[in-house]
Amino acid sequence: MTLDVKKLPGGFGRLWTAQTVSSFGDGVSHAALPLIALTLTRDPMALAVVTAAGTLPWLLFGVLGGALVDRWDRRRTMWVTDAARAVLLAIPAAAAALDALSIPLLATVAFLLGLGGLFFDTAATAYLPDLLGRDPVLLERANSRLRGAQTAMSGFAGPPAGSALLALGRAVPLLADAVSFLLSAVLVRSLPAAPARPVPEARESLLSQARTGAAYVFRDRLLLGLALRPAVGNVAFLAVETVLALFAHDRLGIDTYGFGLLLTAEAAGGLLGAAIASSLGRRLGTGTALTCTAAVEGLAILGLAAAPNAYAAGLALAVCGAAMGATMVLAPSLRQAVVPARLMGRVASTSRMLAMCAAPLGAFLGGWLAATHDIRTPLYAAAGLLLAMTAVTASMTTNRRVEAALRAAAPPTAPDASAPEEPAREGAPGVS
Repeated sequence: MTLDVKKLPGGFGRLWTAQTVSSFGDGVSHAALPLIALTLTRDPMALAVVTAAGTLPWLLFGVLGGALVDRWDRRRTMWVTDAARAVLLAIPAAAAALDALSIPLLATVAFLLGLGGLFFDTAATAYLPDLLGRDPVLLERANSRLRGAQTAMSGFAGPPAGSALLALGRAVPLLADAVSFLLSAVLVRSLPAAPARPVPEARESLLSQARTGAAYVFRDRLLLGLALRPAVGNVAFLAVETVLALFAHDRLGIDTYGFGLLLTAEAAGGLLGAAIASSLGRRLGTGTALTCTAAVEGLAILGLAAAPNAYAAGLALAVCGAAMGATMVLAPSLRQAVVPARLMGRVASTSRMLAMCAAPLGAFLGGWLAATHDIRTPLYAAAGLLLAMTAVTASMTTNRRVEAALRAAAPPTAPDASAPEEPAREGAPGVS
């Protein structure tokens, strides 16, 4: 049987369903939370506090979280985290019903949701290659389906639903997201146990294990390049996200329902990008495809900044979403295929930490530029950052590096008695 006809295991269907349900709830709150915050304040810096709070857990606990995930059962980590997030969302829902919402409360909830996201996302990233046997073709196919569902629900279906539910009351979209977390927890609880894997030595300290994972990323140019792109990208995208609701309302004349549709345009592009990611990777090579999508993201944000009306802004966001959708299939699939299972949690969390630690800077940068200059200024700055990042990292994720890393990570074939045995591969991949 060839790789092309391999089928995804049955457990993947439940994981896909769980993430689809949860992504719908995320889309509901993604549209509703900025609008809820706008009912409390019009201060761009206050809005930036709420946006940045959700990313701070990665700054404070990112690498240690990955080390814990490598110690813990990954399936249990996912369902317990989602159950806890469902309970947490009941707090702002109750506050909204009692007219007791505040910016500090929203920021606190965003921080705790972000902490839950740290553990869930890291565990899910590490669990998937366990479930699929680290098969590169299956990983790309699975990530394409997961990303497509996430984009469709969190961007295409969720935001208009969030805007509509907000009209029924500020508590309603929050409760919808809580229900989605609860359903996800139930589904993840039923997933099959992952195959046994090597675990870090118990006598090794958590901090030492965390350092090992971080060193594995920083010593390898391919993995470092894959990590730097979302890090710089998050500075840009959070600068845009922080002011997007205000930009849409004040400069484009978009109302509450129209803002949901604007996010839907981005999601529609993301759905297309996830669908064509594998084809792009085959035609251009994964490294070249990632460089092209990064450049398209920068050009699309430049178009958004210059958009004269809502239609042009929607088109720019759709193009950006398509590039992001392809990137979010190709890059994680590559990382999952080349990183050893024993290090997957730590490598994933280190890479994600770099991205998320940059996000608060982007949020405050966007708020500051909007407050001191013009509402379009953060968008122009974000476009410049994305294009500069593309130029800097292009040589780090070339097709040659990708192919060498995949060969090094491939399981050994039948041993050749005439060839000398090679020593075990230790430390970072060291692809040059």
